[in-house]
Amino acid sequence: MACLSPRGEPEYEMAKTIFEKDPEKFVSALAAALKGMEEFEIPEWAHFVKSGVSRERPPVDDDFWYIRAASILRQLYIRGVVGVGRLRTRYGSRKDRGGKACKFRKASGKIIRVILQQAEAAGLIEKVSRAQHGRRLTQVGRDLLDSIDAPADVMVDSSEWTVASPMATQMTDVEDEISENENLEDEDEDRDEEVVDVAVEVKDDVSEEKEIEEVKEEESEEIEEVKDEVVESGE
Repeated sequence: MACLSPRGEPEYEMAKTIFEKDPEKFVSALAAALKGMEEFEIPEWAHFVKSGVSRERPPVDDDFWYIRAASILRQLYIRGVVGVGRLRTRYGSRKDRGGKACKFRKASGKIIRVILQQAEAAGLIEKVSRAQHGRRLTQVGRDLLDSIDAPADVMVDSSEWTVASPMATQMTDVEDEISENENLEDEDEDRDEEVVDVAVEVKDDVSEEKEIEEVKEEESEEIEEVKDEVVESGE
């Protein structure tokens, strides 16, 4: 049986309307609306942390927090019930590992979790723990997203679209868990390789220090020999 929205309509049917709006304009307009809500306060640590392990630096956009929050709400509008795990996969990216092959890494769960908590405090989303587990938009949240005016440059007709039921996405959750376990194993392997590399570097540093000490001892012995020769020639 399909999950029902706060209005009593199937969520996968209502998700069609979001595709009639330009995504970039919609997220920017929604981010501006969220910026005026006191619940969406940027944490102090948000300016100093990366959005995921695959990123090299923290976000440079001052409005990154509101843009990510707007994007997450849009995903809830499209997918119905979504949890932190699937959102981490949605905002993940490939990590550059230098000479080794790039691998996919999930996004930070802390940022997503705090944004969901803020949205829940604002009354925009609610927890679901029946057939599916996660969060979905409330009536207030859906009304807010519906009020955002961001028409697409090219008008589309969604009357003939088919959107998969949320119940059909349960296998995706299982695949996400398997992928997360594989990522954890890969991270453990990377960590072991890093430990080995550090150990090798430390060993090389110790060897270089020993070589330097031996060179210094040889130089000091040569200096002593020269001094002895000078003393003997003076006598």
